[in-house]
Amino acid sequence: MQTIDFELDREYVELKQLLKLTDLVASGGEAKMIIGEGQVSVDGAVELRKACKIRAGQQVELGDVLIRVR
Repeated sequence: MQTIDFELDREYVELKQLLKLTDLVASGGEAKMIIGEGQVSVDGAVELRKACKIRAGQQVELGDVLIRVR
């Protein structure tokens, strides 16, 4: 599994933005589609909310990629 450490520079980042900022998707539309299909997990649970607020300490998984938000 590939691990990405993402340094958060504000209180939170929306899930769809996080996927774009880590280059896991090419566009916001692609991020929305992937999230809507249930392919993304936050802290081990499937997350369907595209604008879910991701804060430091949380982990996001997409396929074999783990994003650790710091």
